[in-house]
Amino acid sequence: MNLLRTKSIEQSMADADEPGRKLKRSLSSWDLMIMGVAVAVGAGIFSVGAKAAANFSGPAVTLSFAIAAVTCALAIMCYAEFATALPVAGSAYVFTYATMGELLAWIIGWNLILELFTAAAVIAKYWGIYLSKVFALMGADVPPALSLGGVDLYWGAFLIVAVFTVLLVLGTKLSARVGNVFTLIKIAVVLFVIVVGFTYVKFENYAPFVPAAEPTSGGAADVLKQSFFGFLTGAAPAQYGTLGIFAGAALVFFAFIGFDVVATSAEEVKNPQKTLPRGIFGGLAVVTLLYILVSLALTGMVSYTDLAAAETPTLTTAFEAVGNTTAAKVIAFGSLIGLTTVIMVLLMGLSRVVLAMSRDGLLPRALSKTSEKRSTPVRLQIICGAAVALVAGLTNVDLLEEMINIGTLSAFVVVSLGILVLRKKRPDLKPSFRVPFGKVLPVVSAVLCLYLMTNLAVETWIFFAGWLVIGVVIYFAYGQRHSRLNEKFAEAKSAVNAADSTDSSTDSSKDAGLAGSDAAADDEALTRR
Repeated sequence: MNLLRTKSIEQSMADADEPGRKLKRSLSSWDLMIMGVAVAVGAGIFSVGAKAAANFSGPAVTLSFAIAAVTCALAIMCYAEFATALPVAGSAYVFTYATMGELLAWIIGWNLILELFTAAAVIAKYWGIYLSKVFALMGADVPPALSLGGVDLYWGAFLIVAVFTVLLVLGTKLSARVGNVFTLIKIAVVLFVIVVGFTYVKFENYAPFVPAAEPTSGGAADVLKQSFFGFLTGAAPAQYGTLGIFAGAALVFFAFIGFDVVATSAEEVKNPQKTLPRGIFGGLAVVTLLYILVSLALTGMVSYTDLAAAETPTLTTAFEAVGNTTAAKVIAFGSLIGLTTVIMVLLMGLSRVVLAMSRDGLLPRALSKTSEKRSTPVRLQIICGAAVALVAGLTNVDLLEEMINIGTLSAFVVVSLGILVLRKKRPDLKPSFRVPFGKVLPVVSAVLCLYLMTNLAVETWIFFAGWLVIGVVIYFAYGQRHSRLNEKFAEAKSAVNAADSTDSSTDSSKDAGLAGSDAAADDEALTRR
């Protein structure tokens, strides 16, 4: 059992062209850039920054966003180098398979499923809640959930997932065009919020920029809520201070998860060697600028202590505090539009990761079949959509929100280190984009991602460990035995054994023949005597 066996670049490229299982290249640099903005600029821009400022960073949430952006940029550089060398669907899973072996590739693919599935389900549920808020602002009382036999059914999640599942089945390019329209609308809403927000800024609200660390008052319950780093170092549960900036960065990293999803579309990109780097980095630059401007407007409008006093702090909290209810309505509308495109890109990314894993046999091969007419994984897209809708509509999936971040960061760590392995194993490859400064930036990227992982809550790590155990069990129960690479190894081994057997038989015949000749010679000699 060789758990470290790798799949060659050439084999991955050949599998991507397998008839009945390949995708159509139809996306441009503009499509990729908009896709990155579409998945990153969601409702999080209106809520996650406020939550981080209120509970972790204070006005220094701007630094939290900057740290998260730098970490993401370093990791995305590694993704871009991989994607231009190996432009197929599957993202970090495929990259790991080519460098670090099948078992680790399975774990990363399993973590990507965790990230994309949980994110799609959480955001689909929030979409339904925001839809009810928009109806309320228009004077209509439409509850976000219906009670069926004692179970709350979030009908909005079913609606939005169904719509985008159909669009993705019809074609990636069509979905991208619809997403482009929604994305441009929400960028306009964000710019409106920034411009209006800065008219209320008071510079005294920025002081102290880094609030002094304070102990939390939740007692033993805070142990599970504190950062894993604080738990390991024995620090008492606390908020704010320097560690609060990094805890805030770990939280707002949620805002940057979209860019690894963009890399999963590599197989559907025209001229990927040039298109992928331009699209990914263009989108990241736009998103980072928008987030920093929103965080500056937010913490300048009201004191972080006012945000902390709110039960669920959002950007709406700040506008309501300064008496601007009109902006609050615009934010509600922007949140709804923002979430819409996020769901679309996450559903697409989820199906592409599962497609790549099933194409390799680690998941049932039937899932990797694509439509002859539209070149999309119709069956798989419907299965993913149905699963996301059921979990979003019927469970408290929002309790697992931080699982999205830990799944992403674990993939970022492996991809960053994988670049060093790829360069050593395949120095002949000449990708059109290469991470600068040799080994330095990939190592820094891995260290930063790992450190941000340790700043997630202890309970998140516990859930993550459970997810990994389930994944390892599934791999040994199904994936390892059905792996196409395993079958090829078995066939090669059988061929070698057969060849060895043939050689042994030939050698035995020769030996027998020689023995026979020697015996005949001896008989002849005896006769002569």
